[in-house]
Amino acid sequence: MSEQNKPTEQNDEVDLGQLFRLIGELFNGLFDFLGNVFHSLFKAFIYSLKPFVENIKFIVIVLAVSAIAGFLWEKNKSTVYTSDILVRPYFDSKYQLADNIDYFNALISEKNHLELSNIFEIDSLATTKLLGFEIEIGPQTKNDLIQEYNAFIKTIDSTIASTISFDDFLKNRDILNGTTFVITAESYQRDVFKNLENGLIKTFKNNYSKKNKRIRDSSIVIERGKLMRDLKKVDSIQKIYLEVLKTDAEKQTGVLPTVAFPLAQEKTQTKEYELLQEEIKIREQLKALDERQIVESEFYDVLASFEEVGTEKKLKFLEKYKFVFPIVTSVLMILMFTSYKFFIFVKNYE
Repeated sequence: MSEQNKPTEQNDEVDLGQLFRLIGELFNGLFDFLGNVFHSLFKAFIYSLKPFVENIKFIVIVLAVSAIAGFLWEKNKSTVYTSDILVRPYFDSKYQLADNIDYFNALISEKNHLELSNIFEIDSLATTKLLGFEIEIGPQTKNDLIQEYNAFIKTIDSTIASTISFDDFLKNRDILNGTTFVITAESYQRDVFKNLENGLIKTFKNNYSKKNKRIRDSSIVIERGKLMRDLKKVDSIQKIYLEVLKTDAEKQTGVLPTVAFPLAQEKTQTKEYELLQEEIKIREQLKALDERQIVESEFYDVLASFEEVGTEKKLKFLEKYKFVFPIVTSVLMILMFTSYKFFIFVKNYE
């Protein structure tokens, strides 16, 4: 039996040997392929650097000239000044504010200096220096955002509300969901910003906001009237209880009401306390109405005005021409060299 098994064992050894040899050849082929790839990449890298090395002096001079040209261009460019105003609109006048900001920017783009002069009540020369306006949501605390989220949840169906988390609300909220807004103005003129407030203030007082204010004032009048009637009812009930207390005291003691009054008061202490609590509640509601009417007596509040003198705007990277010009020049030289080599290759190809 052992002699019969020898050919099988030899065949197994041959198969394993061939398998290992194939694996070895596979790895050798893979290493050769990777080596060729890296070698080709290295050659391509060196080949691309070669013209720069051969013409290093010319390239350095071109880049230096482009950097100087960018610096001079940036230096001679007019300085842009900015200033911010922080406002809190009431009666949904924020919608008109956002529309008017777009309208102002359109007038600036169209160079309609006459209309801008009429809106902002400044001379036409100052309007030629205006560059534009931007509007953003003003600074808000975490409590402000939570209150805004709760108010939003109350306005939608409970089934849908359960699927909207606080983070989802913050991620998808629109700029007009805010209650305070920062308006940024840009101009070449440094001291024009304070004069722009009049034009922006006109924005808050429009037909829609006036209508909302009338509705709010009317609802406050109605609510105050109702609360005053409730207060009178409570006052009348309190007087009735006082009369009852005096009567009970006279019946029980037969002495002066002022002497027997505490005994009768114990019997009706709970009712009197409830009436007192109701009176306090009504007076707090009246106070809240008065405060609301005082706080929102205007169509807006200016929380922070434009500065008298604007601050110099920080340049973005693409506006720093001393860096942009050399980068653009380098890209153009690479494209020119690549195009030239491709043209030569096509021309000599057979």
